[in-house]
Amino acid sequence: MQEEIIKKALANTGIESLNEMQLAVLEAAKRSDDMVLLSPTGSGKTLAFLLPLLPTLTDEKKIQVLIIAPSRELALQIEQVFRSLGAGFKVNCCYGGHPIRTEKKSLEHAPTVLIGTPGRIVDHIERETINLDSVNTLILDEFDKSLELGFTSEMKEILAHLPSVKRRVLTSATDSIDIPDFVGVRRPKELNFLSEVKELSALTMHTVYSPEKDKLNTLYKLLCALGEGSSLVFCNQRESVERVSDFLTSRNIDNEYFHGGMEQLDRERTLSRFRNGSSTVFVSTDLAARGLDIPEVKHVIHYHVPINEEAYVHRNGRTARMNAEGSAFLILNEVETLPEYVTCQPTVYGLPKVDAAPVRSIWATLSINKGKRDKLSKKDVVGFLFQKGLLEKDDLGIVEVKESYSFAAVKRAKFEAMLANIGEQKIKGMKARFV
Repeated sequence: MQEEIIKKALANTGIESLNEMQLAVLEAAKRSDDMVLLSPTGSGKTLAFLLPLLPTLTDEKKIQVLIIAPSRELALQIEQVFRSLGAGFKVNCCYGGHPIRTEKKSLEHAPTVLIGTPGRIVDHIERETINLDSVNTLILDEFDKSLELGFTSEMKEILAHLPSVKRRVLTSATDSIDIPDFVGVRRPKELNFLSEVKELSALTMHTVYSPEKDKLNTLYKLLCALGEGSSLVFCNQRESVERVSDFLTSRNIDNEYFHGGMEQLDRERTLSRFRNGSSTVFVSTDLAARGLDIPEVKHVIHYHVPINEEAYVHRNGRTARMNAEGSAFLILNEVETLPEYVTCQPTVYGLPKVDAAPVRSIWATLSINKGKRDKLSKKDVVGFLFQKGLLEKDDLGIVEVKESYSFAAVKRAKFEAMLANIGEQKIKGMKARFV
């Protein structure tokens, strides 16, 4: 019975086979032990901890599973994966950055699976919009990250409202995890698949020396020299992220910036533009090192020296995955030296004397202020842009429909004409704003 349920779920997702880590989690889940899963970012942890849940769920209209994630994006990603399994159980995702009233209305009918960020879950507990007495499985995804971000008091509050938990599953992309007593984990089954992240055989490491203390011009020259291929630029502070992005924009580099202080819609739009190729450069804090649903990048650039080895490893882990090749670049100015945790000597990357011109993306992103809550589907958007926007098949790239917005990648050369064609049109009978 259990095998049939999981087989059907995998068929719904289109996944033909599981990797070694996912198979190990399925096997370990047959016992009732608590579990600690250590596995690299991008290895499929979400699917691994969701699949064993399916045979345990019942038709009882109560919250049976609570999943806590440290970021909005990770929470939404978990929800998306669960929905793709087609299990037929209600799931809700709660997170800050958008109105709580929408969540309150949906929670009037209890979901089977509740996913959320620590702060928003506590908010619902205090408002008495959720009852967690029936939760039997607790999953703390990227648990160490929640503690690192300062959610300890919120986690304690949430766990104090879980009287019926039988199993606890903790996941992390680092083995430096320290589990506090309040979590209640006792002699957990540990599955450690982190060894592969320590040494990325397909990763080429370089140092780039900046002749100036301010590294902006050096970064620009490096990005121009690298040409095509996506790049993820890491900075240590939010202010630096925006400063670097503004400079690159002024030099015609198609880029997006990302950090934890942004509004949810801006975060979704930024991620969508990078995923669909409208922007080839993504400037971020370490928030993008793990837990974000972004594609593997060709180049990782450490604009700022990582604060420790763990940050260095996770940043580099965004490239050279699954046997693909990738490069990482550490930009050092005249007063900086190579960190001690960089054990293998990087090669020096010499910048060309003559700057190459920036390589512009062939895509631009159309934003539509309608989404899932308006009953808009991906099929609706595609059909509308073909019929009213007069686009050909090759003119349209990745289309994403979110809760209240939709995003579509359109060939840059066709964008203005398409926008003129759809300006006063209705999509699925609704007036909308197209930008």
